[in-house]
Amino acid sequence: MIKPIFHPLLLGVSLAFCAATQAQEWQLAKDEEGIQVYLSAVPGSQYKAYRGETVIRASIDRIRALQEDVEGSCAWIHQCKAQQLIRHEGARSWTHTYFNTPWPVTPRDSLIEVTTEEREDGLLRHLKGVPDLLPEEKGYVRVARVEGYWKLEPLEGQRVKVTYQLHSEPGGSVPSWLANSFVIDAPFNTLKGLRGLAEER
Repeated sequence: MIKPIFHPLLLGVSLAFCAATQAQEWQLAKDEEGIQVYLSAVPGSQYKAYRGETVIRASIDRIRALQEDVEGSCAWIHQCKAQQLIRHEGARSWTHTYFNTPWPVTPRDSLIEVTTEEREDGLLRHLKGVPDLLPEEKGYVRVARVEGYWKLEPLEGQRVKVTYQLHSEPGGSVPSWLANSFVIDAPFNTLKGLRGLAEER
């Protein structure tokens, strides 16, 4: 049964846009293949927040179904190794995601609480890290903090504007070259992968 879940974070609408309010001015970092990626500094963090935007030619139900396939969605989430549903309660779900990282960086894992909000203008998924939900696992560094959202806004002509915004603290030591590439590659590749599957006929 499909559940309202997805990785890749309702404490109220203010939580969904927490990363946006913390972030400074957004700057366009990449605009290719119909996908725009914006970056912004976050006070008190050495890691930038990212926001990816694109338009997908598919129904919102099609996109929602792909997102709610927790294990299957790992195929289009950037650097996702595996993902599983921990539990589901009403509009809230909790996921555990394992990420690949280039050598010699230790692989990461993250625990996310996802709250799905049905809105008149579409669908909003609040993303919030819950790093202490499960004990840490050997061979992985737990992502220390995650805040963001997915937003699906239906447009005319069977199209949906998709926005994916996130700020995270990856925990441990991450080389600057990897951090700088991740904040661009993660939203770009994730949206590209989601769009490719959603538009398949």
